[in-house]
Amino acid sequence: MPKLSHTDESGKALMVDVAHKPDQVRTAKAEGFISLAPETVQLIRDNQMKKGDVLTIAEIAGIQGGKKTSELIPLCHPLFITKIEVKTELKENGVLVKSLAKCIGKTGIEMEALTAVNIALLTVYDMCKAVDKKMEISGVHLVEKTKI
Repeated sequence: MPKLSHTDESGKALMVDVAHKPDQVRTAKAEGFISLAPETVQLIRDNQMKKGDVLTIAEIAGIQGGKKTSELIPLCHPLFITKIEVKTELKENGVLVKSLAKCIGKTGIEMEALTAVNIALLTVYDMCKAVDKKMEISGVHLVEKTKI
């Protein structure tokens, strides 16, 4: 079994030293889904939720969440983030959220892309919880990551 990069010889957690790695342009894409009742989808479509414009607020929250990843996940490195984009798409049975995160750095940005999706989905949940008790977040995954 390969050695884990975030543990020392005694199994204690540590932050990986990436000082020796070259700076590279890195990107990551992630996505996830929240299922909603048809009535909830219609309320979002008609912009009738009491808390406001669900999709726009979720996108902004996702961007904020992605930028705070290293503060939320203990062993993540702070990165020089050059772009975080979060797009929501209202479907007939819920909301699809996609993110793109980009940085110039020594380590990947997939955690920021995944965090952005999760925060956007949780924001949809928060904004709709008064009217929909059966929402379910699912399918959050990394779609792609690159470095050049």
